[in-house]
Amino acid sequence: MNVGAYCSRVVIYIYNHETPLDAARLMREQHVGDVVIVSDSDSGGSGNGAGKIPQGIITDRDIAIEIVAEEVGPTEVTALDVCRKKLVVVREDDSVFDCIGILKREGVRRAPVVDEQGLLVGIISLDDMIEILAEQFSNLADLVGYQAEQEVLET
Repeated sequence: MNVGAYCSRVVIYIYNHETPLDAARLMREQHVGDVVIVSDSDSGGSGNGAGKIPQGIITDRDIAIEIVAEEVGPTEVTALDVCRKKLVVVREDDSVFDCIGILKREGVRRAPVVDEQGLLVGIISLDDMIEILAEQFSNLADLVGYQAEQEVLET
C-alpha cells in the first residue's frame, strides 16, 4: 500500500507569485480548504500539476489567521509568504504507514505527493488516511465474519 495508489491526483494549485486573494478565490471556486503553491520545473512530468514543484500549501485557516486577523491586505504579500515555511512532502512510493508517521511527526494534516524528481503528482490528507484505514478494518471484520460462517457450514 503506497501513497501513490491512494492520493488524490487532482491537485488545486497556484503559482508562488500569486496572492492570498488569488488563493481564497480559487478555494471558493473549487470548494476546497487548501491550495498547493508551485513553481514550474524545466521537465514535463505527467498528471495534474505536471512539471510543477511544490513550494508550500496555503489553507483557509492561514488566510484567516495571517491575513484577516492581522489586517494585512490580501494582495500586499504572496501566498508563499503566508504559508508554513517548512513544506512537508511525501513520495508516491512511500508506504501509507510511513506517510502517517511523517504527517504525525511534522504535525500537518496534508502533504503534496511528489515523484522521484520532486514533481507534484498528488496530495494526501489525514482524511484520506482515515478512509484507507477504515476500509482495511472493514476488510478484517468481513474476514472474521466469513470465517465464522464457514465454521457453521462445516459442522
